[in-house]
Amino acid sequence: MRFLADENFPGEAVTALRSAGHDILWVSETASGASDARVLEMAVAQARILLTFDKDFGELAWRKGHSACCGIILFRLPTPPAQSIGATLLARIEERGDWESHFSVIEPGRVRMRAMRA
Repeated sequence: MRFLADENFPGEAVTALRSAGHDILWVSETASGASDARVLEMAVAQARILLTFDKDFGELAWRKGHSACCGIILFRLPTPPAQSIGATLLARIEERGDWESHFSVIEPGRVRMRAMRA
């Protein structure tokens, strides 16, 4: 899968996704300091699923009408221990393959998904 990891996404998880063969760019490496709107535009333009811990992307996609057809995965999880954060987030992402075109929220014990407007 193709991902764009927001600046707040842990580097250890970026490394774990890359090691598992996923195509992932990290805002910290490519566009540090970019606004949320710019990050979402980058994800859409590059057809990458956005990975974030930032609730503001839901606001942009639903209330402000920004395109998010790429898909967004919002993690609402307690931060896993540093030694296992990469493996923990990788496992949650790899549980499903239908992230594209959805606004998804991963919480302890459940995943909520809502199809994005075209």
